[in-house]
This record gives sequence, C-alpha cells and structure tokens, in this order.
Amino acid sequence: MSAKDYLPEGKYAVLDNGQTVHYLDYGEGPVVVFLHGSGSGASGHSNFKGNYPYLVEQGYRVIVPDLLGYGFSDKPQDIDYHLDIFVQCVKQMLDHEGINSCHLIGNSLGGAIAIKFALDYPQQTNKLLLMAPGGIEQQESYFTMPGMQVMRDTFMSAEPMTLERMKCFISEALVYQQHVVTDTLVAERFEVMKTQNPQVIKTMIVPNMEDRLGEIDSPILVMWGLNENMMPDTGIMKLGKKCKNIRLVLVSNCGHWVMVEHEDLFNRTTVDFLVNG
Repeated sequence: MSAKDYLPEGKYAVLDNGQTVHYLDYGEGPVVVFLHGSGSGASGHSNFKGNYPYLVEQGYRVIVPDLLGYGFSDKPQDIDYHLDIFVQCVKQMLDHEGINSCHLIGNSLGGAIAIKFALDYPQQTNKLLLMAPGGIEQQESYFTMPGMQVMRDTFMSAEPMTLERMKCFISEALVYQQHVVTDTLVAERFEVMKTQNPQVIKTMIVPNMEDRLGEIDSPILVMWGLNENMMPDTGIMKLGKKCKNIRLVLVSNCGHWVMVEHEDLFNRTTVDFLVNG
C-alpha cells in the first residue's frame, strides 16, 4: 500500500513562486477552501474527507489543497516553512483558478493560514471557520501542551515509526473520541507520513497574530474541543474578546479534530454559519 491507495488525486497548479500544489476541486457554487493542519500524515483529504463531500451536496464548490510539504504537493528541502509561504501558495492557487472570493475553513496550522490570509487579502475573504487555530500564542506556549509533547516524543525519537506508534500518537495527542481511531485511519496517516519531508516540521514558523485579530472584518465561527491537547485554551478568550464579529462553539468530549470527532455537528454547524452567519 502507498499514499496513492488512500488519497484521491485531483488537480495540480504550478504557482508563480515555482512550487506545485495539489488540490481537490469539487462542486459548483460559493467557494469554500479547506486548510488542513500540520503533523505527520496530514493532507487535505485525510483531514476533511468526512466534511467536504457534505458541502458539495449542499451546493458549494470546495477546494481542498495539500499544503506545501504535504500530500501530493511539492516538498522543497531548501526553504523555511514560514506561515507566509503557506499563505502565498493558497493565494496563488486561488488566483490560478480565477477565484476572487471564498470562505476559509482551517484547523490548527490551517486556522493560522486562514487568519493570515484574511489579514493580507480581506477583499478575497468572506467568512472564516476556525478550529483550534494556531498563530494566536507565542510559539513556545504550544510546546508546553501535552499533545505537542507526545508528537515530539513520537516523531523525534530514534525508534522506527510503526503503525502502533502512529495509533498512539493520534489517540493521545489529537482526539478524545477513540472510536474514530480506526485501523484504516492509522494506516492512511502512516502511508502519507512516508512521503513527507521532515523539513516542514523542523523549520515551521508561525508568528503570534493575537494583536491583529481586531483587524479582521470577516464573520468568524470558532469551534473548539474542550478536551484539546494541542492548543492552549487561552486562545478561546483571545479570539472571543479580540475579534469583531465572532461566534464561539465549545464542544464537549472533543479533542483537536472536531471535524472528525463530531462530524455531523461540524457539517451542520458549518452550513448554518455559511448560510445565516
């Protein structure tokens, strides 16, 4: 088995910055861009396969990229993976498709990308849906979280990576609802991880944008699991107090993957937000 046995192959765009990104493009209607998080085995489809088909059924066009360094997108080894390069790639991908306006849905790193995109390109941003986004704390604060420590112990260890170690990482760091940690999910993340370039994790820089949250005019919905192990929950009130137009949904019995652990709730809440604000 390989990553191609688990991930659907979509479109490729050669961007103005010379990088090639892979993305899925389904449906017709208002555009919704799904931005996945970081971590080993991450990709657009892996993170959102239970969500984007629902939005297509509801009359939306979905764009689901593999971020630079992930999935089927390029994995350059001679760059630092600063937040700005991710934002630049998303912007150039949308320009390649002639998309002038979109909603952004982002989890973790993807949430930080969505925030920075909204700050840099407000005229192109409609609504933001953020799930435990990064980029609103000093980077050192994230490293104190138990999930981050599990990730570091798992992927920086000299021990060879195995399916069992991948399963433990997902179970202990990413989710509260253990029933979602299926053998298929673990095998998929394991195979996708094999294609990754460790440079993306080693050199990732996500600045703290807390002081700029008030500049965002777009309506924002935040969904945050109350059993989150990756992101400090101080981010909840930072977002709530500093954003102009925001709704907060706190989800009990939920870790870092609200869109996976509470798929139906996430899908219904997302469409309600996109339709009604």
